[in-house]
Amino acid sequence: MEHFLDTNLKKFLKGYSIEVTPRSAENIESFKDILPQNTRVYIAHIGHEDMKAMVSTAKKLNDEGFHAMPHFPARVIKNAAELNDWISMYQNEAGVDEALLLAGGLSKPFGDFESSIELIESGKFDQAGFKRLHIAGHPEGNRDIDPNGGVTHVSQALSWKQEFSNRTDASMAITTQFCFDPEAVKQWADYIKANGIDIPIHIGIAGPAKLQTLIKFSIECGVGASMKILTKRAKDITKLLLPYKPTQILTDLANYKAQDPSFNIEQVHFFPLGGIKRAAEFVEECSSSNS
Repeated sequence: MEHFLDTNLKKFLKGYSIEVTPRSAENIESFKDILPQNTRVYIAHIGHEDMKAMVSTAKKLNDEGFHAMPHFPARVIKNAAELNDWISMYQNEAGVDEALLLAGGLSKPFGDFESSIELIESGKFDQAGFKRLHIAGHPEGNRDIDPNGGVTHVSQALSWKQEFSNRTDASMAITTQFCFDPEAVKQWADYIKANGIDIPIHIGIAGPAKLQTLIKFSIECGVGASMKILTKRAKDITKLLLPYKPTQILTDLANYKAQDPSFNIEQVHFFPLGGIKRAAEFVEECSSSNS
């Protein structure tokens, strides 16, 4: 069998979250047919996404009994008034009370906001009574924040958010970019913990997909160190045409968590690069196997 599935992996995958776009959500008649009840579903805001489509997707998810968590990319939002509008639309039309706050993919701000810290400092989410705020994490660093490849500015930002978490009643988590190297994840998670960051981590994992698809998205998303794992796989002709499954990284992290329950990865978050249904079926395989 391609992978070894054990109770550690099943436990590690329990309560996973997943990400959709309005476009991918359009193709799903009912999320109830695919995802476990109460799954948290992030709604990716890519570029200048149509807000009507974003809100409609959130409403569909919440109406079906899921937890819709839309992205709020700081650099895409024009000003405080527009931020207010977004929050009001999500709340009043879709019943949203949680959000992922991130800088966003633009190299320069479109408007007044540049970072997730500025979104938090606006106080708008607190005023609106949002119950859960997630922030972005980067196990391999983020060159938008630390152009030289270090972690100085990222670490400073996480420390600020840790202090905010300590003084607020909002539930927080760090949702990370996807990567493929379990050792890089372990080192990063242990590093931020040693630096006083105890916000739970929801580790980003790329769902099953063609190797070419993963390499394409990895380049676009700036996933660096992990690329060596994909390129090594691409050189193996026996694996080149087989779909990638994240079994190895998940098993390694699950076993690490079992050995050290204080390891601060709390949940798994899937980027379904090969499709939402395919990712959900992969989790179901892992969760139902007796092997």
